[in-house]
Amino acid sequence: MQDPQYPARRPWEPQAQPQIRLTDAQRDSVIQVLQEAFSQGQLDEEELDERTGKAMQAKFGADLAPLTEDLGVAPQGSSARSAAGPSPRTERKEAGPKDPLPSSSAERVVAAIGHGGNYFFPIVAPLVLFLASDRISPYVRRQAMESLNFQLFCLVGGIASVLLAWLILPIFVVIAIALGWAVLPAIASVASLMGSNWRYPTPYRFLKDD
Repeated sequence: MQDPQYPARRPWEPQAQPQIRLTDAQRDSVIQVLQEAFSQGQLDEEELDERTGKAMQAKFGADLAPLTEDLGVAPQGSSARSAAGPSPRTERKEAGPKDPLPSSSAERVVAAIGHGGNYFFPIVAPLVLFLASDRISPYVRRQAMESLNFQLFCLVGGIASVLLAWLILPIFVVIAIALGWAVLPAIASVASLMGSNWRYPTPYRFLKDD
């Protein structure tokens, strides 16, 4: 018999015993739902910040349920859809690395700092932001990953070109990398402030989305 305290289980709620503590992945799923609701106008920025804070501090499924009950979220795996449309969590799960992510104004500023910070602390700035944003903002995390990938590419490409400088061609590669390093982070910062899903034009990325 179903526990009356849990009339409709959601993907972040324990599947067996309600007393089992939540995982980071379950908290993240709620935060993503809240960000999607913010992008659709269901929540304002103050409500998003308040509910995100509560989601991060939640320990059990019952702590998360009130955060999304008024957003029309259907349980994962259910064929029923809310009147508002498809489940935001389902859409988020299917999003690829090139798909846009919703973001608040604060997240855009933080992402821009992650790009621009490379002028002062190359590699370190996006690395710290990438590690810190894992549970806070998917948008900031993706932008920090892009910035970190670009810096690593510049570092590896620059070192390889210097070592092969006797071939002459790598000299032009070094010049191209230097120009890209000087210009692209500034462009990325502006793009992030506009909420764009910025992608550096690098042929290889050391870090990739799951």
